[in-house]
Parts: sequence; C-alpha cells; structure tokens
Amino acid sequence: MSINRLGKYINLFTDFGFKRIFGTEKNKDLLIDFLNTLLEKEISPIQRLTYLNNERLGKQAKDRKAFFDLYCENQQGEKFIIELQKAEQAFFKDRSIYYATFPIQEQALKGKWNYELTPVYTISIMNFIFDNDFPEQVISRVELRERDTNRLFFDKLKFVYIEIPKFHKKNTELQSNLDKWLYVFRNMHQLEKMPNEVQQGVFLKLFKECEIAQYKPKELMEYEQSWKELNDMFAVLSTAEKKGEKIGIEKGEKIGIEKIVINAIKKGFDNATIQELTGLDIASIEKIRKNLTK
Repeated sequence: MSINRLGKYINLFTDFGFKRIFGTEKNKDLLIDFLNTLLEKEISPIQRLTYLNNERLGKQAKDRKAFFDLYCENQQGEKFIIELQKAEQAFFKDRSIYYATFPIQEQALKGKWNYELTPVYTISIMNFIFDNDFPEQVISRVELRERDTNRLFFDKLKFVYIEIPKFHKKNTELQSNLDKWLYVFRNMHQLEKMPNEVQQGVFLKLFKECEIAQYKPKELMEYEQSWKELNDMFAVLSTAEKKGEKIGIEKGEKIGIEKIVINAIKKGFDNATIQELTGLDIASIEKIRKNLTK
C-alpha cells in the first residue's frame, strides 16, 4: 500500500495510530492535554501522568483478564482507563463497568485498611453510536447518584462515553479546545492539511506526529497492517449484518454473533480481537474455531 493511498495523516481509530499518539512517553503531553480538556470540571489539572501495565489479572489464575488500551495514573494517584472502541460490541456498557472493577480492587491494602479509594475514570472513545435517544449528546458522563433526589452519592467512580459519529461540527465552527479534540478524532485521516482553527498549542505537535510521510519503514508497515485490520473488521461486521439479520430474526441473536465470529476467524483475527468485537467469551470463540477446522 502506497503512502499516497494511506492519506497524509494517520487514522486515530487504528490501534497503531491511537497507541503511537497517546501511548508513548514522547507524546504524553498530548494525552495530558486531552484528559485535562475532557475532565476540566471534574479533576485538578494533570501535571504528571504515569503509564501503568494495561493487563490486569484476576485474583486467581482461572479468573478472566482485562486488557486496557491505556491505563494511567496522575500525580494524585487517580486512575484513568482510556479505551478506543472501533465498532459496536454486545454488552459494551457491561464491559466498561467490569473493567473499572480492576483498578478498584487493586487498591485494597493488606492488613488494616479503612477502604478509602482513589478515583477511577473510565473513558471510552467510540467510533459508533450506542444511544440513539439523544442524537445531539456527543459525550455522556455517568456517575453514581441517588435516584429520587439526583444528588451525587459517590464521586470516585466515573464513566465518560464519547460517541464520535455524533460530532458534526465543521472546522469553521470549532470553539472550545474540546471541540478541536473531537474534530481531529473524527476527521484526522481525511484531512489534506491542518485547518487554521487548530493551528495552535498541542495541536501543532499532534498534526506533526500524525503525518505519515515522516514515519520510518517499520512504522509504516505497522500502520498499514493496523489500517488493514480496521478495514477488515468493518468488512466482517458489514457482511455479518447482511447475512445475519434474517438469521437473527428466525433463530435468535446468538446465531448472528456466531456468524460474526466465523467471518472474523476466516479473516485471521485472533481470539482477543474477536472477543472485543462480539463480547463473546474466549472459550466459546475457541469452540467455534475448532468446529471450523473439522
């Protein structure tokens, strides 16, 4: 695949693009600016951020693992899970809440402990719409509140869901720093030049880091593969949707999910990626994989 075909800037919804821009030490200032912008009304400004191991283990070997896209801690010990969700997934909300339990449980101290917790923020950047009831609401902020009075019950567990496809502002309509971040997430890979409205601050560095022409051959190969995997993922979902819609009506949703798994296996996806797509457990995926080889 030629550089020209890939465009001028990387797609931030590829694994390579997201990890390179937000998951490396040299670009940590970009992640800090994004988090400070997104959470400016909820946290003190982040000055230092430490990347933590993104693989979380259960209490026992048989327990299910969790793999975060990014897992960080600021100078005050507050934890941040940042997840990039490329396609709609069954039980996505359930998964995000399940993931939040890991940084909560790991705060438990041996011996005497008074159960005091540091805040945990789960941020999901989604390339799909999961709530059609509020078409104008790009960002949903979820926390524990008392139902009848709507008063805040617990302020140390918060979820932020960003539905990028709902953001429709043009570059000439951008006002806030948050507008600019949402704009680049949605449009970066389609741009041929940096819009005047974002030619300032961290965005100057962001566009420079996203420019494909400056990548080394190894990086370019990794991005090409990541881009191909993203396109293959959408192809699998599109095919399964067309073929599985009738099946789902006749025999139930489970058959539709299995169709997605079969198509993903044929495309060469590994079990972890298929699990991310479908929400199906690894054992069920492996069972389908073995049946295909018979």
